Amino acid sequence: MSAADESAAVWDGLRTTTRARIGLGRAGDALTTTRLLEFGAAHAAARDAVHQPLDADALADEVAALGLGDPIAVRSLAADRAEYLRRPDLGRRPADLSALTPAGADLAVVLADGLSPRAVSVHGTGLLAAIADRLPADVVVAPPVIATQARVALGDHIAHALGVRTVLVLIGERPGLSVADSIGIYLTHRADPGDYATGVTDADRNCISNIHPPDGLDYRSAAAVAAALVTGARRLGRSGVDLKDTSRAELDAPVVDGLE
Repeated sequence: MSAADESAAVWDGLRTTTRARIGLGRAGDALTTTRLLEFGAAHAAARDAVHQPLDADALADEVAALGLGDPIAVRSLAADRAEYLRRPDLGRRPADLSALTPAGADLAVVLADGLSPRAVSVHGTGLLAAIADRLPADVVVAPPVIATQARVALGDHIAHALGVRTVLVLIGERPGLSVADSIGIYLTHRADPGDYATGVTDADRNCISNIHPPDGLDYRSAAAVAAALVTGARRLGRSGVDLKDTSRAELDAPVVDGLE
């Protein structure tokens, strides 16, 4: 076997362990035509994932079949996708939450289109089902909310309107050239629906990212972490930098903040 063949064999083996573009080869000083076309296709898929609108009605039918309550649809102040991309601040604020009323629940779950509506369409229902299966029995979950043109902070307003202390936002993550349909989970406890400057910050949230089986994190694993973080947040009375996956050891600590 020549040195070139040995090198190709090494790269072929490494490619099975990652979706990153490695060992692409070259034709003179440029990429080969095949690799260049693959790059163009991946770029197009990422753009499509951002701009493809979420079919909220179809998603609502799927979510309703889970038996968690009839989903409630809301939207942000962003009028359309173009404004959503230009004005992130509008995606953090609700247009109308009059359909949401306090329901005596502990937890709200929001399925938000985010920067990849495709991710929520593909993974949202399966991930929600896995989370519902792993949550402690004493956690009362409000009817699911489907949010369009939404950023993570929109979940703070939804939590406030529903009268819950904890919110999980399942949101489409920014597409990349390797993955266009990854979904993430953001947990916020005691969400403050104030404006972005005075309300909660990213330091007050916990994130579980890169959920996109079979290549990324699977639903069951993501749900296990989410359920543990929900329990931890209720015990500790806070979320964010003070609550990590390693904080599970703290779950035997006394309950604070009158949460139970």
